[in-house]
Amino acid sequence: MTTAHRAAVLGSPIAHSLSPVLHRAAYQRLGLAGRSYEAFDVDEAALPGFLGRLEATQWSGLSLTMPLKRAVIPLLDSVSETALLVEAVNTVVFAEDGTRSGENTDVPGLVAALAERGITAVDTAAVLGGGATAASTLAALASIVNGGSVDIYVRSLARAEQLRPVAERLGIELRVHGWAEAGTALASALVVNTTPAGAADELAASVAKPVGTLFDVIYHPWPTRLAAAWQQAGGTVFGGLDLLIHQAAFQVELMTGADPALRGRVVEAMREAGTAALNER
Repeated sequence: MTTAHRAAVLGSPIAHSLSPVLHRAAYQRLGLAGRSYEAFDVDEAALPGFLGRLEATQWSGLSLTMPLKRAVIPLLDSVSETALLVEAVNTVVFAEDGTRSGENTDVPGLVAALAERGITAVDTAAVLGGGATAASTLAALASIVNGGSVDIYVRSLARAEQLRPVAERLGIELRVHGWAEAGTALASALVVNTTPAGAADELAASVAKPVGTLFDVIYHPWPTRLAAAWQQAGGTVFGGLDLLIHQAAFQVELMTGADPALRGRVVEAMREAGTAALNER
């Protein structure tokens, strides 16, 4: 194994992750022989020990999913401005001297996924859910929502309060609503569902014409009940595979030094591999 050519995704549970499929497809398309990308089931309690056992000279980086995006922050040597802004790290990059830096590629990944569908500005936006992905979504929406206000719908109002400092740093007016009002979110020009699989299924019955755009960050099972109802109503829908691919493309660049000019080729290779993998499930 060549020095610093190992990478992996960490989380719990992790068996469902498409990240190994996507990153390996990117390595192949870029001609990066000798690189490996694995998956390890690691929860918050095990994270410090796992990081402590890594030989930094062998590793180029780590992808992080739930529940590690906030837990990893105090374990790093430095954290990017974007990651600090949303209090979520989804990427750890190892430097040659062994230091570990935290990055957030969810935010630029969200922006890129929206832009790919022609969404660069909206008058109204709503977010379903209040976790780390919701925080990254707020950062992505900050640059495209006219008027700078976002409605968020959550089951736990107390948890949503953790997003208020994020919104303040972003200059967003955050309007928090309980989940009982979530049906009203569907009238927004852009709705981003960041809740776990199945959590928003009940909203499918509330979808009515006309509808705008739904970005459902779930990629399996697909389509979700909400996404299917949205499509049937004639609205525009795209899913979690789009986010996963675009954020992973930024990760590949951070971990390998790949030329950003090749990002289109990387995204294409990842989409082909990811779609094929999902079709087999």
